[in-house]
Amino acid sequence: MLAAASLQSSSLDVPTLSFVAACLAGFLGLFLIFAWLQQRDVRALAWWGSAYLIGAASIALWGAPAPLFKVPPEFPEALIFVACGMIWNGVRLFYGRRLWPLAAFAGAIVWLILSQIPVLSVDSNARVAFGAIVVAIYTFFIAYELARERRKSFYSRTAAIVVPCLYAAIFLMPLAMRAFLPETIAVHWLTVLALETIIYAVGTAFIVLLMVKDHHVHVYRKAATTDFLTGLSNRGAFLESALKLQTYQGARGDPVTLMMFDLDHFKSVNDRFGHGVGDSVLRLFAQVACKSMRASDIVGRLGGEEFAAIVPEPMEGALHIAERLRAAFEDAGVAVDNHAIGATVSIGLATSYQAVPDIDALILRADAALYRAKHDGRNRFHAADEEPGSEPARQIAAARRAQSAMGGGTLQRKLAARWAKPVSSTASG
Repeated sequence: MLAAASLQSSSLDVPTLSFVAACLAGFLGLFLIFAWLQQRDVRALAWWGSAYLIGAASIALWGAPAPLFKVPPEFPEALIFVACGMIWNGVRLFYGRRLWPLAAFAGAIVWLILSQIPVLSVDSNARVAFGAIVVAIYTFFIAYELARERRKSFYSRTAAIVVPCLYAAIFLMPLAMRAFLPETIAVHWLTVLALETIIYAVGTAFIVLLMVKDHHVHVYRKAATTDFLTGLSNRGAFLESALKLQTYQGARGDPVTLMMFDLDHFKSVNDRFGHGVGDSVLRLFAQVACKSMRASDIVGRLGGEEFAAIVPEPMEGALHIAERLRAAFEDAGVAVDNHAIGATVSIGLATSYQAVPDIDALILRADAALYRAKHDGRNRFHAADEEPGSEPARQIAAARRAQSAMGGGTLQRKLAARWAKPVSSTASG
């Protein structure tokens, strides 16, 4: 960057660079606006495109020859702060957060007021420093919005690092050159600013489009793998995730336990109260299941009133989870949508220690146990017999767990022990 600053103005003409930067920012702004017209659901594109256009206008007014345009110098500077605020609001909107339009213009309003103070006169270092502070504040807000995004995809992580760095480089470095570097270098700060504006305009537009693409991929993937009614994994996504977990655990000689759930007398609920209430019961069970499960557990809806979950636990630990869920759903299902439903669930469990190419055998064993639980009176769970040939693996895994418990155990085991509670005798298997 300093090498660029050392170039003579004859080889890098500032007005020409400013013209190129303004045209490029304007073109990218229009491009983002057109992208928004094609994707109206991503309203952040409109904010980002408008910010680019405002930034282009600011550069044009800032670098235009005096005979053509005569505007107060604080006006184009204020437009830069408006562009920063709009990009920040665009990021908030992109992640589904509330817009703060007043905050987008706050920096410009404060600038227009305080720039009238004599100490912040044109070309003063105090004016440069104050402008840098305003930009730094917006940069911090943008970085914060990007960093707090929970869905940490590659593009989100990249944007959280690159965008604020580009912001800092585009505005803070040239201003710092002007204020603190020797005169022989500082005179070229406008040249550096124009060059960085070009790099910034292209770089941030590219990252923005990657973020939008990543957003659409996430939406489509979620739609393809999520049950629309309950928000749980659908049948295909659950079976795929369950097989991966069983393969991983089996390769280490550790168990997984599959739980099959069937809501008791669900057809009667639909017949007596209608399908709307039946859907509410299904959603209620999904909510209870999510609250009763841990982050390491996988739960999904197989279809109708049938659900399934797979946990990285032996049968003993899975029984505690099953009882916790059964009791919680019995309490929550007493009344649904102001109707006395008395909803309950029957559960079948089966454990496996093997890494197998498919999960069908485990499902059949758990389903048979579920049938036994319903045959024995419903609102209870039943555990399938031990997997044939699993005794050696079960003993090794039990010894490993005992050794781990003596040493404090893993976080997962600690959580399981903390959440586990005695099985009620009214729901024995």
